[in-house]
Amino acid sequence: MNNIERLKLELNNREYFTDGEYAIFLEENNLNSIDEYDKSTMQRDLLYTVIDVLESLANDVDLMRKIETEFTTTSEAVKFINDRIERIKNRIENIRDDAGEYSSFQLLFTRK
Repeated sequence: MNNIERLKLELNNREYFTDGEYAIFLEENNLNSIDEYDKSTMQRDLLYTVIDVLESLANDVDLMRKIETEFTTTSEAVKFINDRIERIKNRIENIRDDAGEYSSFQLLFTRK
């Protein structure tokens, strides 16, 4: 599975943007859309890409109206997206650094 396919999977295969636009989001987070996805080295960057896509989605009123059918109102859709962004940020915080060491900041929030 390549990075763009994994990004779409994380977005529940919703076609909010074109593949070219998804590729730009991936490149902005140091990922190539056609490279094979490797969770151990690419998960954090992919999740940052998901956040970028969701933030762009939340900032596009016209696009929000298109997905409003899934929700009662646009404000409900925005609230859902913002909640999802927060959940993804929490996932990112729980991913250990490649070196397996904690930074001083991270140690403030751990029990080690």
